[in-house]
Amino acid sequence: MKKVITYGTFDLLHYGHILLLQRAKELGDYLIVALSTDQFNGLKGKDAYFTYEERKMMLESIKYVDLVIPEENWEQKQKDIIQWEVDTFVMGDDWEGKFDELSDCCTVIYLARTPDISTTSIKSSLQATP
Repeated sequence: MKKVITYGTFDLLHYGHILLLQRAKELGDYLIVALSTDQFNGLKGKDAYFTYEERKMMLESIKYVDLVIPEENWEQKQKDIIQWEVDTFVMGDDWEGKFDELSDCCTVIYLARTPDISTTSIKSSLQATP
């Protein structure tokens, strides 16, 4: 079985997220999503609209996702890859080059982001709406 892992906050879930998860799942048989906890988001300076448990529940309902695990710090990626026997690490291309060191453990792939959609753009649009 070929295992794939990706990481993210997945707040304000949108079709760009779904397409990323679909393309990640196409790279293997089993997709693990490491979801940033509320505490880790706080350390990153991110303020998620939905709680970890709410985001986890939404991800678990997506047919491409086989397992959701907590992402609690930047350093856990290599440990997760070894623990879960991951073959492929996937991130959006906005992270290109930032995780190349993981290629010692598995294949690293950066997927193109879906144009014209992001959580940031949704939040900005909602704030601009009277």
